[in-house]
Amino acid sequence: MISSSQIRLAADIGGTFTDIVLETPRQRLTRKVLTTPRVPENGVMTGLELVLADAGLGFQDVTAFVHGTTLATNAIIERRGARTALIGTDGFRDILEIGTESRFNQYDLMLQKPRPLVPRELRFTVPERMDARGTIQRPLDEQAVRALIPRLEAAAIESVAITFLHAYANPAHEERVRDILAAALPDVTISISSAVCPEVREYERTSTTVANAYVQPLMAGYLGRLREALTARNFTGALYLVTSGGGLTSLETARQFPVRLVESGPAGGAIFAAECAERLKEDRVLSFDMGGTTAKVCLIEDGKPSSSRFFEVDRTARFMKGSGLPLRIPVIEMVEIGAGGGSIAHLDAMQRVVVGPESASSVPGPACYGLGGTRPAVTDADVMLGLIQPEGFAGGSMTLQPDRAAAALKNDVGAPLGLSAEMAAHAVYEIVCENMASAARVHAAERGAAIGEHTMIAFGGAAPLHAARVAEKLGIRRLVIPSNAGVGSAVGFLAAPVSFELVRSFPTCLDDTFDAPGVRALLDGMEASARAMVQDAGQAAALVVRRTGFMRYVGQGHEIVVTLPDGPVRTDELPALRAAFEAEYARQFARVIPNAAVEILNWSVSVFTPTETPPPFAPTPPLHDVTSVRMRHLFDGSTATHVDLPLYDRATMQPGSRVVGPALIVEQETTTYVSAHYDACLDGSGNIILDMKETV
Repeated sequence: MISSSQIRLAADIGGTFTDIVLETPRQRLTRKVLTTPRVPENGVMTGLELVLADAGLGFQDVTAFVHGTTLATNAIIERRGARTALIGTDGFRDILEIGTESRFNQYDLMLQKPRPLVPRELRFTVPERMDARGTIQRPLDEQAVRALIPRLEAAAIESVAITFLHAYANPAHEERVRDILAAALPDVTISISSAVCPEVREYERTSTTVANAYVQPLMAGYLGRLREALTARNFTGALYLVTSGGGLTSLETARQFPVRLVESGPAGGAIFAAECAERLKEDRVLSFDMGGTTAKVCLIEDGKPSSSRFFEVDRTARFMKGSGLPLRIPVIEMVEIGAGGGSIAHLDAMQRVVVGPESASSVPGPACYGLGGTRPAVTDADVMLGLIQPEGFAGGSMTLQPDRAAAALKNDVGAPLGLSAEMAAHAVYEIVCENMASAARVHAAERGAAIGEHTMIAFGGAAPLHAARVAEKLGIRRLVIPSNAGVGSAVGFLAAPVSFELVRSFPTCLDDTFDAPGVRALLDGMEASARAMVQDAGQAAALVVRRTGFMRYVGQGHEIVVTLPDGPVRTDELPALRAAFEAEYARQFARVIPNAAVEILNWSVSVFTPTETPPPFAPTPPLHDVTSVRMRHLFDGSTATHVDLPLYDRATMQPGSRVVGPALIVEQETTTYVSAHYDACLDGSGNIILDMKETV
């Protein structure tokens, strides 16, 4: 974690807006600017210049800049990555198609799997073979490798992924092919699976390495241009990138492993919500992050977001595991759907209102932006309902055009259904809220959580407008809209630790065959490598090391994570390791298998900077009702009538101010809708707390 005594900047590139946060020892300033998708660094630099000018500072005054982006994710989803080739072991050309030979929906006869990032004509194989212990069964045919060079040149390949069978056990063949190709093709980027994902499970390892190669030229180019733009403006501080696991890493590490940045923006939001949960002393929290393009929900238990080593991108079927491209990277576990302010509404073949996943993005944007968009988006519905004031939108950076929103909603949704523009807007609002509530239900069910017992923490530019309605659908009684909710992910970046995690496969049983010397050498080497990665990011002292084992009963298909003891792993610690495994197994499955053999398949080492325990939020003083001096015309879809709602300015409200719903609370970055089912108050630290009424 970067010291809060420094002058720090954070930037989060989203699909629609780029959020900027400047934090000094005395103040926090924010800005929102439209994302510039063709040249992303332009939007970032514009936002940075604006917020620094607000503070009267220059780039030379900034000590640290933390950056997160969805560019890698969008490149994969939109298939805008590099022209990539895959080189594999002879006989294993079609791993990407074969996958795990499973069907995510066994009853769908028209099942559609995600399109591989590398087409079959760009997949090549060479003679070589390792066994699962790393012993060479067939030497590498270097002549066959060299014979591929003219074919790669003829195909105008920009990036190469090399994935050989059992390379996690012995990377020698992959490294040799990398060296041969690098000498002959110096302008081509090369990713090898033994560096990107040195783990068992051939399909997932191949998919992860291919994804890394696919986005590497794009991300390396962007990060290089960003560094040049910062240097040209006299920035000399530290530059960090946010990883999907919620840690910070160096620019060079991000260039080498860009696949680890796939979920960097949403990870910042989960960190932000986790810190708020800890400061609120809330043990069970559902974070709800709704921006311009997507909505994300994440369960946070005991102040920590759920984490995983597996993630799917570009799912062809919403909420269905197995329908996307698998990536084995450290990631904060959440559900993400195409439901944001820019999500486009339309009618399907059955004349049903559908919202997303297609987004208007920042170019051309929703119709109300007046930038050329003609199709209705969620933001158009919010404007039509009166939830958003057209003037001063996005921190005062633009004025919206309600007439364009009305025309788009009427043309694409209202007219075919015989509805007014207002009722069409109400339909869009209800559908997008139900989509987000459904995502939260699925996520909670997969985790075995009772979602109604959680407190919702809502943030992102669009979340406060929709959170109350989503919470009503989920039966959540308490909501929190933190300060700076509109740029929550960027604020979360500043609370992330500098960290790096390595996972490697080294199967061994907890019995007389346990290879203690091999395990010690493995863990020591992993720790040294992870420390080097963290030190490359400018952190050399006061590092914390956490080691875990991925354990299972022999014969099972998947593992559970067990924390390893400090110090060298010794043979006499095996009973304690088994006891720790069975305790965690019983917690998850309510039983153990007596006397069954146990093995550790993968080993993980995380090295990170310690984080400070955040101080609790100030308590809420005695409540007092406040009177609104302004009203806003709102369309109530449940009665099909217009009503006047009191309007409050968050900046002028004092701690303890109580607002009776329905009402609107406006601020620079967003607007909070307090529905008729909730009352709201401002706590001692400026958070908006919504509590469900006993009766409405």
